[in-house]
Amino acid sequence: MPDSVSELSRRARELGPEDRARLAEELLASLEGDLKPEVDAAWDEALRMRIADVEDEAVERVPADEVFARVRRALR
Repeated sequence: MPDSVSELSRRARELGPEDRARLAEELLASLEGDLKPEVDAAWDEALRMRIADVEDEAVERVPADEVFARVRRALR
């Protein structure tokens, strides 16, 4: 029987981007447990600020593949 995690990972990569993001969020949430309400509120506020920055074009948007390429180069 093949490794179930490897099989699940392979199948997850076949999903569309939105479904992969939703799955990732659900898996991370399952690890976090219950956060303190003030921590959750702080994260929500940080996300709202980041979204506003992107919508207002106050930050440079960099495609994920370029970000990962930069990280790989930096780790060499």
